[in-house]
Amino acid sequence: MTRKYASLIGWGHYAPENVVTNDDLAQIVDTNDEWIRSRSGIEQRHFVSEDQATSDLCVEAGRRALETAGVDPADIDLVLVATSSPDELTPPVSSRVQHRLGCANAGAMTLMVGCTGFVYGLVTADQFIQTGAYETILLVGAEVISKNLDMEDRTTCVLFGDGAGAVVLQATDRPCGVRSFELGSDGSQADVLIAPAPGTRIPVSQEIVDNRTHYLRMDGRAVFKFATRTMGESLQRVMAKAGVGVDDIDLFVPHQANARIIEYAAKQFGLPPEKVVMNVADYGNTSAATIPIALSEALDAGRASAGDTLAFVGFGAGLTWAACLFDLGPLAVEPADEDAEAGRQTLGDGAPADSVIDDRGVVKGLIA
Repeated sequence: MTRKYASLIGWGHYAPENVVTNDDLAQIVDTNDEWIRSRSGIEQRHFVSEDQATSDLCVEAGRRALETAGVDPADIDLVLVATSSPDELTPPVSSRVQHRLGCANAGAMTLMVGCTGFVYGLVTADQFIQTGAYETILLVGAEVISKNLDMEDRTTCVLFGDGAGAVVLQATDRPCGVRSFELGSDGSQADVLIAPAPGTRIPVSQEIVDNRTHYLRMDGRAVFKFATRTMGESLQRVMAKAGVGVDDIDLFVPHQANARIIEYAAKQFGLPPEKVVMNVADYGNTSAATIPIALSEALDAGRASAGDTLAFVGFGAGLTWAACLFDLGPLAVEPADEDAEAGRQTLGDGAPADSVIDDRGVVKGLIA
């Protein structure tokens, strides 16, 4: 049996149109632009509108990734969604995304691993393709955190944003995909980053609303300490597994939580700015969406090409971490026919999500 590899052939990202600046937040909570920038590097973030949910962001990012790949939704075998902010506790948000994108022949699964979700999903998708179980997989990292933020808590509400990024992975005989990886967890620090309720430990009640127990809480100092240690150590181990050095990394795409953490990691490895992707200033921390959004923007800008080795490192709730080296194969496939190409031209990346979803909740132009 010929070995299969996971080639990244499509990508896309989407952020809500509502941009919230540091000055905007200063009108709501006791903070200011200088305080936020100096501690996080964040200048603005995107918040969803009242009627938007995580699946809406997933659908738009997924649509763009399918267009870039030139892949028909019916050819997707599996839809993976990494998120900690699903539309509902059940059904899984992945099923809503699978249906609305028209991936009628695909299974669907949600990975709930916090900010490390996209890398966990990337490794999972790569395994499915390597075994020959699936040919083509859509992976989405998405988050709507704004609706779970305590806008009276300046230690959290200024840090997070909403968004989604997606990639299409397809089996190929050409060596590429995940070269080495590490997935980790330290559950002893689970309470450091937590949304305590509602859940089976603390079910829904008026008391949790009155006590604001349903909002996200974070020990920022503990997370910062964990991140600065874990990112470097994990990437070192992943490089050792692959037998490569820092010079072999063409692009470093870390979790976008804090500019100071990213700068520390880059300095630790001696990576020049042109090899580091950092867009936290524009989006804030979008959790499972940060890496795919950063990757999508980097690929759109031509910062990586076929044969390049990318390094992904994430850390987050759990506390979890994940790192992997990923080799890029060819970054484009030819449309199957003229109709496919016409469809890609009709649905431009600049169109807002509402304009491409019909009254059945299905993306226009992708299925009949």
